[in-house]
Amino acid sequence: METLRIEIVNPKAKRLLKNLADLNLITIGKSIDAKDEFREVLSKLRSNSDAAPSLEEITKEVEDVRTLRYANKTK
Repeated sequence: METLRIEIVNPKAKRLLKNLADLNLITIGKSIDAKDEFREVLSKLRSNSDAAPSLEEITKEVEDVRTLRYANKTK
């Protein structure tokens, strides 16, 4: 399946698209803003988590990754 984004300039084009949808040749869906889509994905990921990490846990993880990255560069 191929997805296209179409901006309708003439109202007659919208009627044509509705007719194509009635013939089951296309489907028409609402466009989702990229930011809204990102928020939706984040909400799904967070809902699957038992507990969100604390700020201290996040900071420790970032520091560990930076330490490893720096150690690899100095070799």
